[in-house]
This record gives sequence, structure tokens and C-alpha cells, in this order.
Amino acid sequence: MARYGQYCPITRSLEVLGDRWTLLVVRDLLLGAERFNEISRGLPGLSRGLLSKRLDHLVRCGLVEHGNGRYTVTPAAEALRPIVFGLAEWGARWAFGEPRPDELDATTLMWWIRGGIDAAQFGPRDPVVLEFRFRDGRRRLYWLVVRRDDVSLCFTRPDFAVDLVVDVGLDVLYQVWEGFIEYGAAVRDGLLTVTGETALVRALPRALRFSPIAGYVRAAAAAR
Repeated sequence: MARYGQYCPITRSLEVLGDRWTLLVVRDLLLGAERFNEISRGLPGLSRGLLSKRLDHLVRCGLVEHGNGRYTVTPAAEALRPIVFGLAEWGARWAFGEPRPDELDATTLMWWIRGGIDAAQFGPRDPVVLEFRFRDGRRRLYWLVVRRDDVSLCFTRPDFAVDLVVDVGLDVLYQVWEGFIEYGAAVRDGLLTVTGETALVRALPRALRFSPIAGYVRAAAAAR
């Protein structure tokens, strides 16, 4: 824990939250991640050893409770929600733009999308299989198997017929997910194409809940 040698609530806050990755761990906990592997998948640049240290630190500081294999936020961490998402609002307005190459990780994005699918929008079909093809060829294909009570991310072709094929650049899908590019605009401009049964194609933008930050990004774009 870094100490600043100043008697001030701001420095005390930074002693708890100022280490690299700590606020992002808090962000994911506030968004509902509970298990170690779940948190780790959402932060692939963070080693498992360092994640363990960050979680232990948050437990010791009273922001997180750990039991039965789950990490849950305490009222102290919940009180950080307006601060964390206030940073999202500020960042969307003053520090956000097109993605840098080092920010584009296909597996991370697909993990985020997996957690933001509303299966009910696809109607009675169970499962619905989505295949994602990235135009820049960074990695093999990805599949989402969408069931009514679960969404699975697959790195090998599942044993089901593919219902929808999403063809898109990785940078574009990131920007659509984060609200920087509107889904409909990406389709109209040919940046994103979806093929499959018409009803399912129309349901896809309703099924995508998009990033919890997308509203801030859209609001910042409107303000500009």
C-alpha cells in the first residue's frame, strides 16, 4: 500500500484505490462479477497472482467479502458506484475516442458481450448460436451459444447449427459495444453485417444490452 504522508481523505482514498488495476477490479465487482475466474477473464492484462493480491487488499480494506468461492461488495464498495461511473462519464466526455491497437483484445470483448445478451429477445428458439468473424483476421472464430438461462462463449465450433453470422472489424465491434458507433449506422455503412434468419437478425440489436458505459459515450457524443 502506497502512503503519501498527508493527513487528507483524498490521500487515504488513494491508499486504498490508487494502485494499478484496483479500480477496474472494483468496476467489475460492481457490475456483478463474483468468482475469481470470472473477474480474471474480464481483465486479461492482469496476472492471476496480482489479481489475487488486489482482491486480498480489498478484503482487508473492507470493500469486499470473500466466502463460498465468491467475492461480494460491501456497502463501502457500493458507495464507490457513483465515483466509478462518474469517471466513466468524465472519460467519455474528455478522454475517449477511437480505440488504440493495444486496446483491442477479441477475447475480452467477446467475454463482455457474452455477459450482455438478453436471450429472451430471440423468442422460443433455444439455443441460438452466433458466429463472430473478425475481418482483420486477428484470431479464429468465436461463437456464442445463447440459451434461455445461460450464454456460453466457445472457441471451437459448437455442436449446433449456426443461426447468425456477424461479420465485422474488431475495432468497429468495440466501438459499437461501447456506444461510440450506433449499431444501425454500422449496418447501414457496411461496417457490420449480420446474416441468418430474418427474425433473428432483427432481434440481435435488441438482444445486445451493450456496455454499461455506452450511455455515457452516447451522451458525450451528443454534447459535442
